[in-house]
Amino acid sequence: MTAHCVKLYQQLRQMKTQNNKKIRSLSRTMFTVHWYISLFIAFCSVLFPAYSNTQVQFVDVTHAAGIHWTHVDGRSGKKYPMEILGSGAAFFDYDNDGDPDLYLVNGAPLPGYNTSDIPTNCLYQNNGDGTFTDVTQKAKIGDAGYGHGCAVGDYNNDGNLDIYVTNYGKNRLYRNNGDTTFSDVTEEAGVPEPRWSTGCAFADYDQDGNLDLYVVNYIIFSLDEENPWCGLKEKGIRAYCKPDNFIAQSDTLFRNNGDGTFTDVTKLTGIHNPNGKGLGVAWGDYNNDGNVDIYVANDSTENFFFQNLGNGKFTEIGFMIGVALSENGIVENGMGTAFGDWDNDGWLDLTVTNYTDQTNTFYHNDKDGFFTDATSITKTAKITYQYVGWATAFVDIDNDGYGDVFVANGHLHDNLRELGQEGTYGQRNLLFHNLHNGTFTEVSQYLGAGMKLEDVSRGATFADYDLDGDIDILVTNSNTPPRLLRNDGGNRNNWLQVRLKATNSSSDAIGARVKVTTRELTQIREVQSGDGYLSQRELKLHFGIGKHQKIDRIEVRWGGGNIQVVESVTANQVLLLIEK
Repeated sequence: MTAHCVKLYQQLRQMKTQNNKKIRSLSRTMFTVHWYISLFIAFCSVLFPAYSNTQVQFVDVTHAAGIHWTHVDGRSGKKYPMEILGSGAAFFDYDNDGDPDLYLVNGAPLPGYNTSDIPTNCLYQNNGDGTFTDVTQKAKIGDAGYGHGCAVGDYNNDGNLDIYVTNYGKNRLYRNNGDTTFSDVTEEAGVPEPRWSTGCAFADYDQDGNLDLYVVNYIIFSLDEENPWCGLKEKGIRAYCKPDNFIAQSDTLFRNNGDGTFTDVTKLTGIHNPNGKGLGVAWGDYNNDGNVDIYVANDSTENFFFQNLGNGKFTEIGFMIGVALSENGIVENGMGTAFGDWDNDGWLDLTVTNYTDQTNTFYHNDKDGFFTDATSITKTAKITYQYVGWATAFVDIDNDGYGDVFVANGHLHDNLRELGQEGTYGQRNLLFHNLHNGTFTEVSQYLGAGMKLEDVSRGATFADYDLDGDIDILVTNSNTPPRLLRNDGGNRNNWLQVRLKATNSSSDAIGARVKVTTRELTQIREVQSGDGYLSQRELKLHFGIGKHQKIDRIEVRWGGGNIQVVESVTANQVLLLIEK
């Protein structure tokens, strides 16, 4: 909008030069017009800050940071369905040295794919100087299964972050030994889950101080059986099959027994539902009752919302509260999902990414137990309609105190033209800047070369990896290397990062809520595991606070309901809060 204002002003200036005699007689009028245009430009800069404020630039520093890894989907032209899902990543501080390390999940060879190099998951240790070192072999965490997702949490409360990995096939739980190595404890912990799993997330749903585990399962498919043939048979052009060609399967909820083992309580708790084809999952306390609820994005079936009843049971209410379908009552292809309070009213809102010719959906929390589909109201519908969305997250990229929305995009089909379909295989990712009035504007084209790349993106994870006070982004791409996008300039506004250490609940404080108040600005964040799409953001909470120099009040609601307050905190620091 500002660019249009400037252009109009320049045209008027040109008119003045070309028509000097006529314009001279109207000099007073032109002065008035000049004044109004200048005022309009200033107004545009305030109303549309993303167009005039290009201080944030994302730079692709993948190779410079020492990340030399490529995702392998094992494709051979047979169009196996697992090839399209890609994989996720996690930022987490596995060695407790204060900076986030990086874990990348990989695929594996499929029938017809020949290679002498077996792809594995990879762990990169943060060197603290902007670079990473591959420590996969040393850490003993290089799973060679066909991986999709991961989530982080301290399931045994020993102070070290563990990681769970979902696969096509048996999943894996890696226990952090506290000496920079991990042990595969999947079988002894009782969480192998042999079905095809995608998303996963830890949370203490029963508030007993031990992290439980939700595992999202997708469809029933076996490599031992014939792979369905989809596409244009008359032309011999093969395509990936739609989810409708396959049978759904129920997700799994594992309850932590507190002794290093888990019990499958899916049916006991009311979670069992055989109609989902799940991909994304997010935990969040949507009704502010102190109990974490579960939202699951399903691919071509109704999305699930499991309300935590506070007695160890859940009830599925997605349709009733308005988050199972689109605004028009249509089932969509849900991929990634995230909770976040985009309007800073103290209630968690929700977003879900979907397939092309559908919009990414924005559900506004109405504070009465229901949501409103606010996709059109937020002004995000038109642009997302043409993309295939995967990872998403609320993340304040410019530290102004309002959550922006990142979306990773990429099509399924690498032969779109042959199939007679519109669009491109590689697509640019999107960044919706929060305008502080309940609406967003898409600004990726203004945010540097790193946000203009057209990749086949899938997962994404977020952290201040270089410890400079703004949030950076790592995006995974299908069958190609990831992108580490460094945020340059987001720290021109002030910030606060809060690291929580619980003593009466799960040590990593997953599920705790932090409310930060700075004069008229109040924000909430919850420590969450495994949101977005197949990925895990850093557990440390990040708050942008604009030009404010200090935070007036910090309120922590720990797991179990214990409230702790800290007042008058200086900005631009990492604050460690230990539960009292």
